Amino acid sequence: QVQLVESGGGLVQAGGSLRLSCVASGSIFSINSMGWYRQAPGKQRELVAHNPSGGSTNYADSVKGRFTISRDNAKNTVYLQMNSLKPEDTAVYYCNAVVMPKGTVHRYEYWGQGTQVTVSS
Repeated sequence: QVQLVESGGGLVQAGGSLRLSCVASGSIFSINSMGWYRQAPGKQRELVAHNPSGGSTNYADSVKGRFTISRDNAKNTVYLQMNSLKPEDTAVYYCNAVVMPKGTVHRYEYWGQGTQVTVSS
């Protein structure tokens, strides 16, 4: 079993910064990719940033230049540094990982429970 646990959400004023963290734990053989998605009220879940192992990082156009995704592979952790936050960034942010658990040759997608980010104007 694999678990993703996010932390770092909260309430911040427009223009402020937050840093989200997500730790993957459990029976992990390898992690193919990690990323962040978000879902605002009444909207579909959308990709924020994606960091595949050995590949290029990609960002949603709405966060380019403001958000930075990074990984610490030794700690199975992914971070999202969010700067110059705007009210429209308000959403529940979800960590996502594609993982090959130990004892299998298959990859599975896992999600964290979500962390609320609220940006006040």
